[in-house]
Formats: sequence, structure tokens, C-alpha cells
Amino acid sequence: MSTNVLRTADGWWVVRDARAVRIDTKAVTTAELLADRDAVRETALSGETGTPVADLVALAPVTTPCRVVAQMVNYRSHARDSGFTGDIPPAFFRKASGSVSGPGEAIVRPSHVKFLDYEAELGLVMGAPLPVGTVVEERDLPSYVAGLVITNDVSARDVQLTKTQFYESKSYPTFTPTGPYLALLEPEDFAHLLDLRLKLNVNGDLRQDRTLADMIVRPAQALTLLARFQTLDPGDLLLTGTPGGTALKAPPKPVEKLGALLPPALKWKAFFKTQAKNPHYLHHGDQVTVTIATGDGRIDLGEQRTPVTDAD
Repeated sequence: MSTNVLRTADGWWVVRDARAVRIDTKAVTTAELLADRDAVRETALSGETGTPVADLVALAPVTTPCRVVAQMVNYRSHARDSGFTGDIPPAFFRKASGSVSGPGEAIVRPSHVKFLDYEAELGLVMGAPLPVGTVVEERDLPSYVAGLVITNDVSARDVQLTKTQFYESKSYPTFTPTGPYLALLEPEDFAHLLDLRLKLNVNGDLRQDRTLADMIVRPAQALTLLARFQTLDPGDLLLTGTPGGTALKAPPKPVEKLGALLPPALKWKAFFKTQAKNPHYLHHGDQVTVTIATGDGRIDLGEQRTPVTDAD
């Protein structure tokens, strides 16, 4: 069974039900904690009653700096929403690790961003080096992936689309809420990955709800493709794509074809004029809630609750 680990300003904790037990470790970074798995296992097996989880303030269980890499359009439902047809070529992009924030911290909308979107994603936390040229088979996943986290790939759509700029649009501070738990997996847990269900609510309204079975490129293949050009190290984070249900959706094909005939400035002005009527973008005062778990509770990454606020 997986072991849920929580990080606070005071250290690392193993979570059992509604209580947490402090891990006796000198680890400061996620990579250091993963190198001290014996301490985690010893704490998980201890009979200590610990502290109520509700009394702890969770920080992101992925410490920075680290590499933060993300997969683009990796769920069939998201591909449909985005207007893709046929085969979707696998694609990756980087996010600044300064965008990683805690599971209860506010998502801060920069003053120049008008169209702020959400993307619930499963994060893979690396437990071993992935050198360039590595080929990862399904059976090899436990050798490279240590655990899982909830992430939200927050996106400034007006920056992303007008500049065709993923790095900037997804890298502002607080644009990668992470946690609350780092679920450290045992080898037998990996057989249950496709049963994980991602759910995202905004103010109680369910927006995203899919299992990993909707994925186009699954984790082992994703790591193999990424390793063609990118090294990963313990503690690095791979976001594995988001299901359909984001605020941004492609316009109908006839409208898209018409827009392609316009100069870029006019095209985007017209597009965002219609998007301004879309109530699903995030605004000051919204509450975003994300959960990822298997139906039987074997793997449960907890609940991430992040308010949205304006920078000004």
C-alpha cells in the first residue's frame, strides 16, 4: 500500500487517516527524503498516534528548485475540447519551479491576466535518475517513479495564446499548486494507476472528472519520450496532462476557419471578446478543489483547496 507523506515548516510527516506522525529524518529536500525511505517506512509501521492533520499547515511536498516538466494535450477528452482530430503528437513543455506553491496557498492572478484557467493533473515525482536515452517499460516504473502528487497547471490563457508562450503563461508564482500529500508507492501499487480519478471543482461545481484510462501517452511511454532529450533527477516533477473540462475550449470549426483569415491582432480581439462571456475562468474569491484517488482508496492523494485572489 502507498504511504502518504506531508511536509510542514517543521519537517516531514507520515499521514494515517486523520493523524500524522513526524518522521525522524534530517531530510530537507524531497530528494533527500526519498533517499531516506527506511525512515519513512519505520514511521509508517510505528504505533504512535501522532498529531491531528487538521492542526498542520501543509507545504508543497515537492521542494524547489527542481525540474518541472509537463505533458501537453494528453487526455482524449482534452484533445476533443481543444479541437484536435486524428493522432496527437506527444509534446512537453517546462514550467519554472518558482511556480510551485502549497496545497492551501492562494492562486494569485497577475494584474495583466484576464483569462485564468485551471488544469488538474497527476504529478509524478522521480525517485531515481533518468539519463538521456533511457527506455522505460511498464514494469520499470517503480525503479524511476517514487510517488504521486496532485498538481494544478494554472494557465494565463491570454498570454499563452497570443504569444504562443507556454513557459511564461504557466510559470507565474503560485501557478503550480502541489500536494497536500506525496503518495510514496510500493511496486504493487503501480498496477492501479489507471484507476486513479482526477476531479476538479470550482466553488463546488464539478468541472473535470476522468480516470487515467483517458490518457493518450501513459507514464512509462512519457518518460521514454522525455528521456530522448531531457535528464530527470530524484525530486523532479512531471505533470502528466489534464482531462477535458477546462474553461478554454476551441471554437467551432467554421468560426476557427474564419478567424484564420483575420490578421492576428483582430483574430485574438474577436476570440477574447467571446471568451469574456465564458463564466468558467477563475476570478478573485473562487475556490478550486482537486482530488485524485482510486475508487477503493488504495491510493488517495488527499484534497487540494486553493482560493483565487488578484495580485492587486
